[in-house]
Amino acid sequence: MSYSYFADYYDQLTENVDYAEKADYFIKLLEKHNHKPGVTLDLACGTGTFLLELKKRGIDVFGADMSSDMLSQAQMKACEHGYQILLLCSRMQDLELPYKIDTCVCTLDSINHITSKKELIKAFGRIYEFLADDGLFVFDANTVYKHREILGDNCYIYDTDTVFCAWQNNYIERNHKVIITLDFFEPDGDVYVRTCEQFAERAYTHNEIEEMLLSAGMETAALYDDMSFEPPDDCTQREIYVVRKMKK
Repeated sequence: MSYSYFADYYDQLTENVDYAEKADYFIKLLEKHNHKPGVTLDLACGTGTFLLELKKRGIDVFGADMSSDMLSQAQMKACEHGYQILLLCSRMQDLELPYKIDTCVCTLDSINHITSKKELIKAFGRIYEFLADDGLFVFDANTVYKHREILGDNCYIYDTDTVFCAWQNNYIERNHKVIITLDFFEPDGDVYVRTCEQFAERAYTHNEIEEMLLSAGMETAALYDDMSFEPPDDCTQREIYVVRKMKK
């Protein structure tokens, strides 16, 4: 899955995301856990907006993503801001880094895009391999509640100045997976050109995530409701995990 068409429109479809607020929250979270960010990897960095917010705050950050199209967008943004940032094209489960990292952050339900438990354990294992012994892995994940009650079989329409997008979901109860189909209609003179992208996201229960982390040698140090320091509840849509390596 390359997310090639999605990359072109990703920023327009996520205009409601306050990346600056997310970056401030991330820094406060690290402070709460008495952790200095040090060398930081933004895993599944996408088009790089969150990565640049971290860079603006003085964090030594680089990015990795499986989509070369997303990374091209990120590279252009970095150049526009005068930054030289290392960007690696890699799947999470194949991650190879040039050095150890002190912090790994993975946001906006990127973990949910890995729909196989076996593959997600491999991804966690690669993070374990490169995370410093006293490092922190911070990620968010959509909950089963969000997939079942919010995304479900719903459809959404995005109508911007440059593209019309029809977003259709197909929810599969058995494994809490949502098949997402995006139809983009871009104006070209008097006609519209249609392109299509399809991918899936899977929600895991908290117990499933804990088991997969343990399989990779890591454990949860804290669990929060999205953008807060409160515990999640039955209606939480996105959970924040703060993870450490297990002591040998």
